[in-house]
Amino acid sequence: MARIVMKFGGTSVADLDRIRNVANRVKREVEAGHEVAVVVSAMSGVTNQLVKWCSELSPLHDAREYDTVVATGEQVTIGLLAIALQTIGVDARSWQGWQAGIRTDGAHGKARVEEIDGARLIERMQRGQVPVVAGFQGIGPDDRVTTLGRGGSDLSAVAVAAAVKADRCDIYTDVDGIYTTDPRIVPRARKLPAVAYEEMLELASVGAKVLQTRSVELAMKQKVRVQVLSSFEDKPGSMVVDEDEIVEQPLVTGVAYSRDEAKVTLRRVPDKPGIAATVFGPLADANVNVDMIVQNLGSDGTTDMTFTVGKADLPRAREVLESHRPTIAYAEVLADPEVTKISIVGIGMRSHAGVAATMFKTLAEKGINIQVISTSEIKTSVLVGAEYTELAVRALHTAYGLDAPA
Repeated sequence: MARIVMKFGGTSVADLDRIRNVANRVKREVEAGHEVAVVVSAMSGVTNQLVKWCSELSPLHDAREYDTVVATGEQVTIGLLAIALQTIGVDARSWQGWQAGIRTDGAHGKARVEEIDGARLIERMQRGQVPVVAGFQGIGPDDRVTTLGRGGSDLSAVAVAAAVKADRCDIYTDVDGIYTTDPRIVPRARKLPAVAYEEMLELASVGAKVLQTRSVELAMKQKVRVQVLSSFEDKPGSMVVDEDEIVEQPLVTGVAYSRDEAKVTLRRVPDKPGIAATVFGPLADANVNVDMIVQNLGSDGTTDMTFTVGKADLPRAREVLESHRPTIAYAEVLADPEVTKISIVGIGMRSHAGVAATMFKTLAEKGINIQVISTSEIKTSVLVGAEYTELAVRALHTAYGLDAPA
């Protein structure tokens, strides 16, 4: 017997037939003798509609009331799934985030989970009842409903799994696992049986959409074993586990890409101590996240400074830089939203030389110019023109031997 948390996303509960399908999956686990808790998202498209209504009423709406509205999507789903489970003979009860004791900070719209007391959920599970918990929501210090940001149901599921000391957290989605890259771009992408927490964290942060980044962070911190699998097929999924559980560590585990980048270049910035702080301090104050950075020194005492921001943050970044132009004293600002970040990720990169060189050589052979480079211990990322995205991903996937046999 195991204790399992099962999480179902919006496409998995998109209509009543799919909710019945979820109920049958849960029943199978219960009949196998497992203790089960379920975490669900809102039905597909519902949260988008709720967000749209808030924005249409007021673009600068009160974040506390926004949370009150958008949290209702999950409330509908937990009630419907509890009814579906009861109808097929499974003892089940719905739990909103506050009822499950999911305490968060007060950052409405993007709250962080601070603690969950799993005692009440464990007690119900031990009695044979299935708690059906609303994902994406919790309760803040002022006892108001909070939401965890888009994709927050993954985070809720991992947090609940940690709180009830689950043996595994199964994330059911519309894909059947984690692949070496996007199968829509590379048909010969392979499904990975297991991925280390660190690799999944890097893959999620650089564009892989399978798991939300914060959920992977929490899983790694709490040592929650996570399985990603399909709601629509009975196939084994991909496990996200501690590095020690992976017997064979490949050199490169996957190739990820993000089209959500924009490149900003400040031309002829005075090259003097503190200039980086002068540039990036105001951007940080405006909550503009800066990613890749490169600096080119000139011979005339100036430097060109290039960095990337999220595409959605580009207008705000330009506004901040323009307002601080007298302080920074740059000659001009150039912006290019037509770029893509391509990344290779693998824990095997720690102990092997020449991995990045293979990346650079492969892109050069395809005539793809690298605009910016950034590296970490298990990741190398490059910025290229958006028009080269698919070519770059396919070429790198082949170069690192990730293609499935023909």
